[in-house]
Amino acid sequence: MKYVIVILAVLISTTSFGQSKKINGNVTKDKVVKVENVKIEVSVDSADDLESNFKIEDLRELFKHSSENEAISIKIICNGKKRDDGIESHVSYKVDGNSNDIEGLIKSVEVIRKAAVKYYNDKK
Repeated sequence: MKYVIVILAVLISTTSFGQSKKINGNVTKDKVVKVENVKIEVSVDSADDLESNFKIEDLRELFKHSSENEAISIKIICNGKKRDDGIESHVSYKVDGNSNDIEGLIKSVEVIRKAAVKYYNDKK
């Protein structure tokens, strides 16, 4: 009986203190969110992963929605196998650009994508 009363008291106190308080304020929906910096990192384990998951057409679609003068950074991390000394090998390629020069950025991304595929093809 004593436990029932304690549990009932705890239940009543948590429900009474758990009630939300009335908050007065103004909500404005006029604010515009501006993205100033975009960083994309892709980590892959094989050339097939890279070719199937990292497509230039997808980047073009993403860049269509970017604002003017946004800093854009794209990094491809190629994970390798563990070496004999237990350290995992990897190579990373990175391109920094700006949304004002999308075509130049895409050309640079194509270069690092080809280099990453070549990295895996040379390991075979």
